[in-house]
Parts: sequence; structure tokens; C-alpha cells
Amino acid sequence: MSEPIKIDIWSDIACPWCYIGKRKFEAGSGLFAGAGDGRDVEVEYHSFELSPDTPVDFDGSEIDFLSGHKGLPAEQVEQMLERVTGIASSVGLDYDFDHLKHTNTVKAHELLHFAKANGKQLELAERLFRAYFVEGRHVGRIADLADLAAEVGLDREAALQALESEQYLEDVRADQATAGEYGINGVPFFVIDGKYGVSGAQDAQTFAQVLEQVWSERAAVTA
Repeated sequence: MSEPIKIDIWSDIACPWCYIGKRKFEAGSGLFAGAGDGRDVEVEYHSFELSPDTPVDFDGSEIDFLSGHKGLPAEQVEQMLERVTGIASSVGLDYDFDHLKHTNTVKAHELLHFAKANGKQLELAERLFRAYFVEGRHVGRIADLADLAAEVGLDREAALQALESEQYLEDVRADQATAGEYGINGVPFFVIDGKYGVSGAQDAQTFAQVLEQVWSERAAVTA
């Protein structure tokens, strides 16, 4: 029985392509695992802030934010969001940009490290993405984040304490420093088995092929 292939994923909760990429990777890793012989993956999320200067309580819509952030006309941003919504729908995600609450995500990243320390990182990552893109919930305020932590079985008071004390902020910064060392300047970014980088929300088949290549290389080494 071989060890699972380690997948390190740099992403941001506020990145629409990261949630889409998550679904496509899950489909690809499912194809890979379906080939049998003990094929499996182990996933760990790492912090990346797309807009670290964003206020916790942004006064405006997603169109307002992107128009200002990217310097694009509102109509063009609206067309971009419609396209992303369509792609999200193709992988089973019902994005609702009209009710999305744009916010700073550093506390969400701290919470993901807290969840990792308590064995619930994957569950929390999914919960945060869904809360942000589908449910229109706030993922920047400490109390709201603690509520979401509790929803995946984490201790709410412990989560509050970790966020208020910035217990995991250094871990967030360490992830960001590693991203810089790897030359990662956009997300999602997948590092597979510590040696292959896959950028963007690639098709499921692409992920499956890379995983199969790594599996074959491992088999060749141990043969």
C-alpha cells in the first residue's frame, strides 16, 4: 500500500476560481482513486490573500469592488461575473454574486489553520467557500467565522480565542512566504507530491493525469 500523494493547495476563500478548482480537483482525484491499487491523495490548504488591503466591512457590491480594484467598467465586470457563474454552475456550484459580502480574508485563513490543528481543515474550507459564494454569509468577522467553525464540529469558544489572539497569524504569513518562494502569484495553485505545480482551475482529466504520472513514477522507483 503506497502513501497517499500529498496535494498542497494555495487558495483564497474570496477566489471564485478556487472553489471551482476545488470541485474539478475533487473530480480528478476521484478518477485517479477509482483506478484502484490503493491510489489516494492527502490534501492540505495554504493561505493566499488576493486583496489583503480589503476592509472587513466593504461598503458595496462585488461589482463595485471589482470595478474599483481592477479599474474596469461595471458592465464589463458584470459580464465577467456572469461567465464565472456559468462555469461554477457546470461543476454544481450555485454562485450568488448579488448577495456576496466582500471582505478581508485573513481571519478566514487563520481559522483554516486552527481547523487543520484540530483535524477539520477540509470540512472548514468547503464550509467557508459555500458560505461566501453561495449563501451570502460574512466570512471576515470573528463571530461569524466562529459560527461557521461550530457548524463543522469545531469548538466555537476555542475558535474565537484563536482568532482574537491571532494564534495562527504566523502560520498564514509562513504560507504566504512559501508561495513567494515558489513564485505563486495567482490561485488556485496545486503543488503535487512536492514537485509538480498545476496552476488554475484545470479540467478534472488534467488533474487525474498528473496524479497518475506521479503514481507511475513512484512505482518505477520502487520496482
